[in-house]
Order: sequence, then C-alpha cells, then structure tokens
Amino acid sequence: MNLEGATVLNNTKQNRFELVTDGLLSVIEYQPFDDNTLVLTHTEVAPELEGQGVGSRLVKETLEYVRQHNLQIIPLCPFVGTYLKRHRDYANIIHPAYRDKF
Repeated sequence: MNLEGATVLNNTKQNRFELVTDGLLSVIEYQPFDDNTLVLTHTEVAPELEGQGVGSRLVKETLEYVRQHNLQIIPLCPFVGTYLKRHRDYANIIHPAYRDKF
C-alpha cells in the first residue's frame, strides 16, 4: 500500500471527501449544515485497506481541509469522533454546540 502522494479531495457534487489508495476509494460522507459547517456522517474505508492507517489519514486530511477553509464540523460519524478524542488539537473546528462531547 502506498499513501505517499495520495491526496484527499472534496467531492462537493457527492458530498464526500475521497482518498484513493492503490486504486481503492475510501470516503467521509457529509451533509452541509449551514454555510460554515459540515456534518460528517460516515467514514468508509475499502475492506482491503482496513487497519493500515488509511482511515486515520482520511480523517486527518479532511480536518485539515476544514481548518484551512475556515469551516466547522459536527462529527456524527463514530470513527471521526474517536479520532477527535485522540487529537484534541482539532477541537477548535468542532461546532461549539458539540465541543463538550469531545
């Protein structure tokens, strides 16, 4: 598996962040909440890539995208929520109404 050079892209037409690894697609699905907030609803990693850090890479780059674009998130996806609990440096991009949950 090669994650070097793999980039997470925001597919706004399908409301998801995408990462292609070894030809396999992994995604974080979202729904717009308002002009400034995305509700992250589901993370899916190709079964062949599970347990190899692909999901964590996908979440990290998604959160970096959110930060760089001055957005906020509502993390309803359990996988994203677990990542946020381990990486408190992203707490400032969580919508204020949800920060106390992480």
